[in-house]
Amino acid sequence: MRIGSGYDVHKLVEGRDLILGGVKIPFEKGLLGHSDADVLVHAIMDALLGAAGEHDIGYHFPDTDDRYKGISSIRLLEEVMKILSAKGYKPVNVDATVVAQKPKLLPYIDAMRENIACAMGIEADRVNIKATTEEGLGFTGSGEGMKASAVCLIE
Repeated sequence: MRIGSGYDVHKLVEGRDLILGGVKIPFEKGLLGHSDADVLVHAIMDALLGAAGEHDIGYHFPDTDDRYKGISSIRLLEEVMKILSAKGYKPVNVDATVVAQKPKLLPYIDAMRENIACAMGIEADRVNIKATTEEGLGFTGSGEGMKASAVCLIE
């Protein structure tokens, strides 16, 4: 068994969809990035890659490569699973936290869990997602961006 951790940050901007856990969430801003900028899935991918002793997502899916421009991060997670499978690993579980002042994410968490579990080929009860605020402090508290962290176990 191996443990990995992941972390990601993206800026909130107008004119972009807000995608978290593969779910489009109604909000006046979205996350800025080369892909769909799904900060939650990016943290999970880095946790999985780290557990497998692999480079990070920037190495595997560089933002200089037009193949990944606007791509769904759920699709990239499926590619990460192929990398793990090729090394003989399979995921046991993932525990992740999204930090965002707004919007409230509770209504979307079950759909996020389902999307991520499906992409990983595991049951949804092996994917845990929590959402919290920083009580108005820092760049997440001011609404300038969102961040996520994740830990995972693979075998």
